[in-house]
Amino acid sequence: METTVKTVTKTAKSKHKGGRPKVSIKRESHAKIRLTATERILYNGRAKDAGMSLSDFVRAAVKSARVIARLSVEDMKIMRMMMGLANNLNQLTRLAHRDGLLSVARKCSEVLNEIDQALKYFNNDDR
Repeated sequence: METTVKTVTKTAKSKHKGGRPKVSIKRESHAKIRLTATERILYNGRAKDAGMSLSDFVRAAVKSARVIARLSVEDMKIMRMMMGLANNLNQLTRLAHRDGLLSVARKCSEVLNEIDQALKYFNNDDR
């Protein structure tokens, strides 16, 4: 009886070592924030609703957030000026009711133009 022996040769395959695949962008920097228990529950819930981890949710929120700077000293001066203009406009309205509209129309127009310029300044993102 003749027996045939088959020889199995292994092909040169790289062994899969297992584990997590390497990430292309490694995040090495940490940022810590303090949260109350309520805030933590709220943010975890929002992240879960979005199907994200809390870290991914916070990263996405920070990327899309629009931050408005605090008012500078100059801006505060303009704000106070606007309050004064509002008072002036109020006084002109009372005067118009008392003396008639035509006598006060020009003054009202000037005050409204100043208020309009101040509002345009505050609505501008480049301030």
